[in-house]
This record gives sequence, C-alpha cells and structure tokens, in this order.
Amino acid sequence: MTEDWQHGGFGLYIHWPFCEAKCPYCDFNSHVSRHIDQRAWRDAYLTELTRAASETSGRVLNAVFFGGGTPSLMDPDVVADIITRVKQLWPTANDLEITLEANPSSVEAGRFAAYRQAGISRVSMGIQALNDPDLRRLGRIHTATEALTAFNVARNAFDRVSFDLIYGRQDQTLAAWKNELKTALNLAIDHLSLYQLTIESGTAFGDRYACGKLQGLPDDDLGADMYELTQDLCGSMGMPAYEVSNHARDSAQSRHNLIYWRYGDYVGIGPGAHGRITVGGKKFATVCYSNPQRWLDGVAEKSPEKPREVLSKRDQANEFLLMGLRLKEGVSLQRYEKLLGQALPDNKIAHLEAIGMITCANDNMSVTNQGLMVLNVVLEELLVD
Repeated sequence: MTEDWQHGGFGLYIHWPFCEAKCPYCDFNSHVSRHIDQRAWRDAYLTELTRAASETSGRVLNAVFFGGGTPSLMDPDVVADIITRVKQLWPTANDLEITLEANPSSVEAGRFAAYRQAGISRVSMGIQALNDPDLRRLGRIHTATEALTAFNVARNAFDRVSFDLIYGRQDQTLAAWKNELKTALNLAIDHLSLYQLTIESGTAFGDRYACGKLQGLPDDDLGADMYELTQDLCGSMGMPAYEVSNHARDSAQSRHNLIYWRYGDYVGIGPGAHGRITVGGKKFATVCYSNPQRWLDGVAEKSPEKPREVLSKRDQANEFLLMGLRLKEGVSLQRYEKLLGQALPDNKIAHLEAIGMITCANDNMSVTNQGLMVLNVVLEELLVD
C-alpha cells in the first residue's frame, strides 16, 4: 500500500549551524564560533544518521542537502564521511542529488575539488547581490569580484551550480534590478533562487526597521513590479519559475526542495533542523534543539530532538496546500481529499477560479501568476481552521 509521503519522495537535511559572520537579514539558526571541533560534529552526525535510518530503513533516498549556516565551513573529510555513512544506511536513487550550500567568502578551488571528491554533486551559492555597496548593506563579507571568482571555480568543479540573489533591497530601482538580473541569467548554469528581501523580527534588520532606521525599502507597488519583471525576464531567457522564488532550466529543479514542496518525508539532522517522518502510519513533525551545544549533548544522551508532534489530518492537509501551491505544477485534489477525509469546498474553488487566482483541470489545482503574487490570500481562503 502506497503511503502519502511516497508521492513526494524521501530526503535528508543536514544542518551545519556555523557561519563566519551573522548577516543582518538572516533568521536561520546560525552561530559564529571561533573554535569548531570538526571531529565531534562528524561523530554526532554519524550517530544521528544511524538513529534516523532505524526508523526509515529500506526507503530509497532521493536527495541529501547540507544547509546552514555555512556548510562550506565543514572539513571536506567530514562531508565525505557523512556521505559514505548515508550510502551505507539507505538505498539511493540512481540520480541521487547531494547539495551543499556555500558562501563565496568561505570557499576556494581546493575545497570545491575536495567536496566533489567527497560526493557532492550540486552546489548552491549565497551570492545575494552583484555590487559591493549592496553586499556591504546586506552584511556580506565577500565582494562581487570574489563571488564571481568563486562561482567560476564552482562551475568548473560541478555540473550543477545554483546561486541566490536578494532583490527589493534598499534604494534599489526597477532598472537596476533588471540589469543585475540580466547579468545573473547570463552567468547562471541551470538554477537561480531569487528572493524578495523580507524583514524578519529578531534579526538586526528587524530591529532597525522597528526603530525606523531601515530606509529605502520598496513600497508594495515597486515590489510587485520587481516580482513581475523577475518572472518575465527569467521566462524569456529559458529559466522559468517552477516555484515562487526558484527558477530552473528543464530538469534542473532542486530535487531536495521538491521533496518539501511535494510534501514528501525528510529527516532533519543538526541543530534546529526540522523533519517530517511517517512512522507506523502516522506523520510526525520533528524539530531538533537549536543551540549547537545543546544538540551535541542531546546526541550523547540520545535526545537531540524536542518531543515529537503527531500531525492531524487537518495539519497534513493544510501543510500539503501551504507547500504544494508554491509550485507552478500545483497539487492533486484527490491527494488532498485522502489526507483530510473530505474534498476542498466546491464554492471556494469556484470563487478563486472566477477571480483568476487558481486554475483547475481534472485532478490538478494550481495558482495563476496573478494568484502567486497574493499567495497568502489564496491560502487563507483554502486552509482549514
């Protein structure tokens, strides 16, 4: 009998919590530390992999993602040991994707070559901007020249290289973003992640914004224009959006992220890592303790996770929509009905179709380009209270 998660696949996320510096816009679980005991971290990851495999034995692993933080601060031999253990513990897909996030300030040719030898097949680079003044504003510790140099090294080492840019930055004009995006598209190999700057509470930018000290942010109209320009330009240059913020050439979509958006199962290992695991017919939300030392101690004590939450049918149905409607391909209405035990209300679907927010064909429901610009409004209409 097919379990629901099999529609989305099975992945493994490994969180490395350390960075060289904390960016002011970042709300990820990242920490700056002068000394990192790489051996201790390797041993903890290997221990946790074994524990996770005991719950998911026999599943075919589709993707592994080293995220952070800055995983390119991990010693390549630590990465190699983790990948070796992963392949010992799970059967893997023939097209297994193993991605490592990297920052241009923490990588160089020898390290990239070593990561390739360790088994990394794809690199995702956090470039964020292509000019030095904006990089400084974003708190990045690399220059545009350093970023491009690192990107060139990466594409010589790997067949698949993606990079991130942030737009909607302070004092950024539509024309400036258009020129920068054209440059990025001419550089890109097969994948781009393009995020509109979001001010998160609890970050340095959040604090500045609350005090009225973060000036020059785009208004809603300019933000919408930047989003539309991004979709149009990327589409015209052969890299259309397959998700709200992600663009790829044919067959170059991030397989790991597709597991999230298609609501598959994934193991989360490392400080603050989240997971979704189906065990014994129940789907669990897992969260690891976020403090790095607390997590390390927890591994030694066999308790690195917070108490697990069993997801109700309603929770699963809502998460399925929250994730799946971000994708241009949309979601299966029958799968939703099986998760919840009842179908989406016909009147809500008809209303959203009538106002051009969604389209439905046979078993599929997807959000239109117009709807994606106000996706939260669409979701509010569909989510179950």
